[in-house]
Amino acid sequence: MFKNMMHKQENIGLFNECFPPVMDGVSVCVQNYAYWLQKNVGKVCVITPMNYGHKYNEDYEVLEYMSIPVPFRPPYMTGIAEVDPVFMAKLLKRRFKIVHAHSPFTSGMAAQRVAKSQNIPLVATFHSKYRDDFERVFPSKVAVDLIIKRIISFYESADEVWVPQESVREVIREYGFKGRVEVVENGSDLCANYPDSYFEEARKSLGIKDGQFVFLFVGQHIWEKNTRLIIEALSRIKDLDFRMFFVGGGYAAEEMKSLVAQNGLDDKVTFVGVLTERDKIKTYYAAADLFLFPSLYDNAPLVVREAAALHTPSIMAEGATASTIIKDGDNGFLTPNDADQFAARLRQLVASKDDVKRAGIQASHTIVRSWEDIAAEVLDRYNSLLVRKKLI
Repeated sequence: MFKNMMHKQENIGLFNECFPPVMDGVSVCVQNYAYWLQKNVGKVCVITPMNYGHKYNEDYEVLEYMSIPVPFRPPYMTGIAEVDPVFMAKLLKRRFKIVHAHSPFTSGMAAQRVAKSQNIPLVATFHSKYRDDFERVFPSKVAVDLIIKRIISFYESADEVWVPQESVREVIREYGFKGRVEVVENGSDLCANYPDSYFEEARKSLGIKDGQFVFLFVGQHIWEKNTRLIIEALSRIKDLDFRMFFVGGGYAAEEMKSLVAQNGLDDKVTFVGVLTERDKIKTYYAAADLFLFPSLYDNAPLVVREAAALHTPSIMAEGATASTIIKDGDNGFLTPNDADQFAARLRQLVASKDDVKRAGIQASHTIVRSWEDIAAEVLDRYNSLLVRKKLI
């Protein structure tokens, strides 16, 4: 019914502060929503700040508004859709059936305006620990509290609020949101049945020696991700035969490289940089034995699920919001937020490669769903909301 009712008009608007080629978990999420919703319904439009010089060639439309770089956070861009009159006129001419904001900031406000002007539902997903971001920039607790209050006000305006993991309910509640919250998980575009030869070829292509243990981190190179803990833990197991790959970029990248050099890890640690081609990222996931992600900052990181899709289990920080999907020793591993104890656990796991491999297989069965499957659930939820609002 949803397909038949919506195929003749521009019906789904997906709004976010970033979109590939800017790569993070939320941009990959929105990209996969757009791809699969377009495939299933058609007439999908992504609304995001402009990436100057980048041309989109997608089956769905990407509508961009004027932007400027986010201070201290390259390659992120921001802007205010409301001050781009050409953009707003173009946006408001479209007839949407439903809009979905993946950010409470400028793109979210544009979604809010469209929903109000067209009297259609607004869905808003709470993806990130926004307080942590602003506490790094603003020393004033009062200022941060005011920003969080504004963010929660945005979510209160939505018809439905979604979170990507059950444990994220606690985060939005801590921020002061009292309304209903639905859990809609993230997926992975890397789900497949991979033969053993695929993993062997991936290791060979990266020059990994037989028997060498491979650690991996994929994500923003920022201190909030607890990347310092990773480097400090690795410095305590230098006697072991391992390789470590950091994939991504961010404001702390150069300091991370310096810390690696100071700890005498240059011959073991490689900084790959930002990868936008999924096949290249997939090679690193397939080659890795263990994904290191002790972040206390993330809510429901896609990268952990992506690693699991390639049979690579994660080691995560005990008590972290993101780590609630991990059962220690079963589908991944947990560690205290302490460099010595983290290093001791890594040493143990390097010596227990069969246990690590079994956890990777279990992770692929327990924490990974395809984006195609997620999109089907999303469509069902959109449909239910539209029925409730008497719009179909």
